[in-house]
Amino acid sequence: MELRNLITFIHVAELGSFTKAAEHLGYSQSTISFQIKQLEDELGCLLFERINHTIALTDQGRELVSYAHKIRALTEDFKDTLAKEDLRGNIHIVTPDSICEEMISAHYADFHRKYPSLFIRFSTGDTSDMLNMLDHNEADVIITLDQRLYNKDYVIAKEEQLPVHFVASSKSKYADRKGLSVRDIIGEPFVLTEYGQGYRRVFDRELAKKSLEITPILEIGRTDIITSVLLENDMISFLPDFVTKDMIAAGKLCHLDIVDMNVDIWKQLIYHKNKWLSRSMKTFIEYIKAHEFSN
Repeated sequence: MELRNLITFIHVAELGSFTKAAEHLGYSQSTISFQIKQLEDELGCLLFERINHTIALTDQGRELVSYAHKIRALTEDFKDTLAKEDLRGNIHIVTPDSICEEMISAHYADFHRKYPSLFIRFSTGDTSDMLNMLDHNEADVIITLDQRLYNKDYVIAKEEQLPVHFVASSKSKYADRKGLSVRDIIGEPFVLTEYGQGYRRVFDRELAKKSLEITPILEIGRTDIITSVLLENDMISFLPDFVTKDMIAAGKLCHLDIVDMNVDIWKQLIYHKNKWLSRSMKTFIEYIKAHEFSN
């Protein structure tokens, strides 16, 4: 049995398309079709139903997916065992904007010094986009800032609950006021991350439970820009503490004492259960767990 035919089968199954698999692997569509036909002839069963230019896994095809991943993993494991050279390869990680900024500024140079032959590609996206990329093998690993996620198809490599607060300039009229209600500040100008994404979505859902809604004067994914706007203007935002901790410590921003709004935000490091973890991937994941999570 040709290993390349199994790898082609995995990509067709994950992408749900001969055409997309051909583009991903750099083959012609006829080559993909030929390899799948070879595999079907060798196994003596139909792996995909082909109806009106669409494909779907048969029962035998769904069963083969699990075996194909195991065979691929064992093969890669053997290659890793034989390899004597330094860790090398390309890893694609997708995160929210704020996580990406923090990772690059705080840890990327250190990671590169330790593993100079490991190349990291950073992308940003919303939680739903990230999970879709995992499902289609377009991302190796993701970090979410959202409600706590559970799904049998994903492995949670590490997670932690993050404190989040309403924040404003330390000169704000609300800076020293205690026991505030969210209704006390609902009419103030807000600067928030983009609507419907990550922890903003969770935040809006909690407001809706109180029959409240905030229409911000500015929406932007860049939390560094949000904090800059807060420093120069009498406005309010809602941000995770890791974004504002330095400015809070310096006395430039402050947490508002809102006592009737509790939002649970989780930071989770996730990869797909069928993702083969090479030595390079394992090394990267362990580095992220050690440097990007506090517990």
